[in-house]
Amino acid sequence: MRLIRMSAIAALVVASAGVAAAQPNLVRLYQGRRGPEQVERQPTRKIRIGRDGRVSIANVSGEITVTAAPGDEATIDAVKRGDRNFLDRVRIVIDDRPGRLDISTDYGLSFRAGNNVSVDYNVSVPDGATLDLKSISGNVKVTGVKGSVRVQSVSGHVSTNNTPRVEWARTVSASVDLNGVQHDGDLSVQTVSGSIHVNGIKVRSLDATVVSGDIVLQSASIERLNARSISGGFEYSGALVRNGRYEVNAHSGDVRFNLTDNTGFELSAESFSGSVRSDIPGAATVDRSRGRGPRREELRSTVGDGSAKLELRTFSGSIVITKK
Repeated sequence: MRLIRMSAIAALVVASAGVAAAQPNLVRLYQGRRGPEQVERQPTRKIRIGRDGRVSIANVSGEITVTAAPGDEATIDAVKRGDRNFLDRVRIVIDDRPGRLDISTDYGLSFRAGNNVSVDYNVSVPDGATLDLKSISGNVKVTGVKGSVRVQSVSGHVSTNNTPRVEWARTVSASVDLNGVQHDGDLSVQTVSGSIHVNGIKVRSLDATVVSGDIVLQSASIERLNARSISGGFEYSGALVRNGRYEVNAHSGDVRFNLTDNTGFELSAESFSGSVRSDIPGAATVDRSRGRGPRREELRSTVGDGSAKLELRTFSGSIVITKK
């Protein structure tokens, strides 16, 4: 039986670890604070970047919050937190040029002495801006931005709301929560230890990978789906696209499709030690293998014109196809 592509999961782990390895000492920087914490608010900066300017933020420790605002200016508010002996050693670097704004946190060599300073960024940008956000240790949140968005964290929750053009969202030790992603391109979502929740998604293709956690897609309309999970379940609630392709591989978890439309599909589903069931009438063949070992079930079914293709597989879990 063809099960989950382990090489794809391994590649995710290696790639994610590489993000932290790029600054190896910085990840260990915040494993314990010393001395009294002090809060230092930085002066607000306003920079004109245009209604569709490009904004990047690279942070080490602390929150990144980006919201859309009217006009053509970006507003930057930053707060340093940490041991008072190290606050001045951490620099907030702002590099602006026509149509572009780059913000970063520079620790220099001070982290070698146990610098535990974190920086929280609260930035508003024109709603048509393009975003590239990266954090080592901290949550990243985007609201209302209509330009293309790429978000990445190592140890932090990634979330977006009313941000239709998310292209990829990645984290290692946290969850990804996306709301209202709707564009005609591709979306990639990855995490190692955490779940993926996407609500109100309409994209050409979605590639979703989890090592330990669930994948939940609600109010979904996706033309091409490739989802993989080792320890966790998968749930799709929404419509199929005519001639769409849907491939789900899970190792330890249930796979469930709750369909809301009448698009015809061809189903190929198999579980090594769980049940397989489709509640939607159609021509079907069922293969059940029983013996002393685990029960293995396969279901092949054609509903309507069979235009969409569903290939669903799990090792330790059940597969259910239902109609809302």
